[in-house]
Amino acid sequence: MTYYVIYDSCCNLCAGFTNLLKTFDRDKLFQYIPMQDERTLSQFNVTPANCEMGMMLIDGSNPDKRWQGSEAGEEIIRLLPLGSAFILAYRALPGAKWLGDRTYEQIRDNRYQWFGVREPDN
Repeated sequence: MTYYVIYDSCCNLCAGFTNLLKTFDRDKLFQYIPMQDERTLSQFNVTPANCEMGMMLIDGSNPDKRWQGSEAGEEIIRLLPLGSAFILAYRALPGAKWLGDRTYEQIRDNRYQWFGVREPDN
């Protein structure tokens, strides 16, 4: 099973997260598509405007099944070994999901100012 992680390759934090994920995943579950690769994204009917709401995860076996923003991050973690237990514990903590969603939105909206900009991946 393959999942496609759509990330902002101009964002230092996003690119760093993707590199870390590659280390944990070892190319078993995920393939990576920069948000700046409009040609590849068009194959999934993803537009630059869609990407403004944050990273995306697309199920390769069912491309209509997708997650975005903090939901994508949670699903990525859930798919990793022992990730389900972590996500269940996280969601069981009162207010943690709400706080995580708001935190993601703040990071998404301020990522270039807080973490810097880099040249996009090719």
